[in-house]
Amino acid sequence: MNTLRIFYRNFFIETILLAAVFVQIISGLKLLKTSRKTAISAFDKLHIWTGIYLAIFLIIHVSAVLSGRFYLHLDTNFYFGVAGLNTFPLSLFFIPYYGLAIVSFFVHIAGIHNKKMKHTVLNLTPAQQSKIIIVFGFCLTLLIFFGLTNHFQGVKTPAEYNVLIGK
Repeated sequence: MNTLRIFYRNFFIETILLAAVFVQIISGLKLLKTSRKTAISAFDKLHIWTGIYLAIFLIIHVSAVLSGRFYLHLDTNFYFGVAGLNTFPLSLFFIPYYGLAIVSFFVHIAGIHNKKMKHTVLNLTPAQQSKIIIVFGFCLTLLIFFGLTNHFQGVKTPAEYNVLIGK
């Protein structure tokens, strides 16, 4: 992260990245207007709902990171992300918030895959392939939370991040 920050925290690059997030949200909301009328299958409907969640997540997430960085003067690194995950009762919000974001990403990709794929691969239909993508997303989410919570790995958040958890 520290090595890549030299690149992505460059004002020009950071502006492009933030613009890309903004374009992603706006274009997704525009697509929502047309696709909600033609959504027939369960994958189509899941694609719409996960897209809505991802748009909301990106707005909240980017706002929180920028606020943490510029207002709270915190390093928005690993500890910034896990502070709420490892503090009860904040974890009751942050675990579903981050978990749904990861799962929504994979379900969103599965919805696109199901719509765009026309051929079987390894004797699997596009719907079966999409289900595998979703199962992979759930498994990866569990693995990520296993690594990020202090219940299993002993993650201790440094004292400067206590401002995030009300200490």
